[in-house]
Amino acid sequence: RIFSFLDVVTLCRCAQVSRAWNVLALDGSNWQRIDLFDFQRDIEGRVVENISKRCGGFLRKLSLRGCLGVGDNALRTFAQNCRNIEVLNLNGCTKITDATCTSLSKFCSKLRHLDLASCTSITNLSLKALSEGCPLLEQLIISWCDQVTKDGIQALVRGCGGLKALSLKGCTQLEDEALKYIGAHCPELVTLNLQTCLQITDDGLITICRGCHKLQSMCASGCSNITDAILNALGQNCPRLRILEVARCSQLTDVGFTTLARNCHELEKMDLEECVQITDSTLIQLSIHCPRLQVLSLSHCELITDDGIRHLGNGACAHDRLEVIELDNCPLITDASLEHLKSCHSLERIELYDCQQITRAGIKRLRTHLPNIKVHAYFAPVTPPPSVGGSRQRFCRCCIIL
Repeated sequence: RIFSFLDVVTLCRCAQVSRAWNVLALDGSNWQRIDLFDFQRDIEGRVVENISKRCGGFLRKLSLRGCLGVGDNALRTFAQNCRNIEVLNLNGCTKITDATCTSLSKFCSKLRHLDLASCTSITNLSLKALSEGCPLLEQLIISWCDQVTKDGIQALVRGCGGLKALSLKGCTQLEDEALKYIGAHCPELVTLNLQTCLQITDDGLITICRGCHKLQSMCASGCSNITDAILNALGQNCPRLRILEVARCSQLTDVGFTTLARNCHELEKMDLEECVQITDSTLIQLSIHCPRLQVLSLSHCELITDDGIRHLGNGACAHDRLEVIELDNCPLITDASLEHLKSCHSLERIELYDCQQITRAGIKRLRTHLPNIKVHAYFAPVTPPPSVGGSRQRFCRCCIIL
């Protein structure tokens, strides 16, 4: 009973104490959850095979994140021995191929969470295999598996309609048709990541919004083709939305964010970096309609002024909710904005890189009200840099963390 509470490292140490302790420590029932990332990352396949033989049907959760030496053969043995596995993290295991997913499909029907991020040899065949053998799959991460296309997504969702979280970040071959399959077959979807899926447009995302009403988190950062039509669709169909990341989506405007804010009152985190068309109007709407807002990035939103921050500082989220605000490269922001944020008692961090009108004095005044806040800002050297070896040395601006 006591040994069941120990972590991997401690169990291994206990196994060396005596024969009796060795038997207790290596009992399979103590090895239901294993994360080798913090223990040893240069393991070979035979270690995984030995673990699987030791744990057998007891093992429920295994993380091999970053284990570059583990390949298909080891994972086939693992799948054969650990048929009750529910959570498997293979992030960065670059040696594995479609053969691993075939093995999982054949032996691990209880699999619920699978992370294959950066396993670049994975293709549509893997998704087809998972669809056929892992019907309980709820979370799948195939970020940067850039061989995946719409055909793989179509096969996946037909057999895994219970998907709740799907990360397709960096799957650059995906088009709108892939999203239409998701919208049609995954009504339980809660989290979707489409970052840098450059071919995605309004058509595909609107289908997602109409078919996935339970959506709470969407990342479409870098999908530069999307417009306000997406924000309208989210507002009309996804009232539970909590997280929206649309950095570098430069076609989005105040009109779309107004619709979103008036309908999605549970928003907690918004990344609007380089949404260059938005103005104070967006901040006014967020301050009125989004009382749960905790994290807001407005970096490179160059039209934002002190007046918008004033409304935000007086808004429903200001006193108890707002924790992080990023204002990098907002040239119109001055010390007046810092005055408006003094009442944000939960504020933990503010980013002010390249806000030329922000001064040390303004930051100092803010910290008298919020002593624990972390302020990140650039300041030019006050005095000229000294000469070195008879010639003037060049200095860049210093990053000041106050």
